[in-house]
Amino acid sequence: MEMRYEKIRGTGTNAMLKVVKGHFATNHAHTNYYIDLTTVKSRVSEAQEIAKDLVHKYLYDMVVDTIVCMEGTEVIGTLLAEELTKGGFLSLNAHKTIYIIKPEYNSNSQMVFKDNFRPMLNGKNVILLTATVTTGLTVNKGIEGVQYYGGILQSVSAVFSILDEVNGIPIKAVFGKNDLPDYEYNDYRNCPICKAGKKLDALINPYGYSKL
Repeated sequence: MEMRYEKIRGTGTNAMLKVVKGHFATNHAHTNYYIDLTTVKSRVSEAQEIAKDLVHKYLYDMVVDTIVCMEGTEVIGTLLAEELTKGGFLSLNAHKTIYIIKPEYNSNSQMVFKDNFRPMLNGKNVILLTATVTTGLTVNKGIEGVQYYGGILQSVSAVFSILDEVNGIPIKAVFGKNDLPDYEYNDYRNCPICKAGKKLDALINPYGYSKL
């Protein structure tokens, strides 16, 4: 399959979402779209637009000390910290700045942080930033990880999310179901695209795709 990208402009942002329609497999589900966030996560101009849009979704009395960046969102996280600082969001840590950190994962896919990073989480007000949210399983591990290390979760944020919340925690996203209304994901054991006899086009994860 040749990857034929379509660009979608979200409401109230100059950022563009690149998508490919087809039949794709993630670790958790089958989906009818591949959402390509390669340039959004690595090109400063695009990451800046995402950061600006996310800031408008936060409450101005929110306190932010740390941004935990999942799924390769460190560039967005850094620019988000700058936007939050310019926007006058409060920070309670001693240096009056915002920490940008990313997790490691153990053999059970649980989020872990080395001892030297734990002071940036324990008792700190945290934004959990990720690329996409579909089933919510990955984000839920992130929520559990932040809370395990004593973080006070202020927000879950994403570039694209099909869900409005995970376990009662709202998700702030730049793009969502309104921007891609025919987006679907299904358990691989009950996938209508598979049942229709269409083969998988690619394996996908937050870092890219591998065509089959």
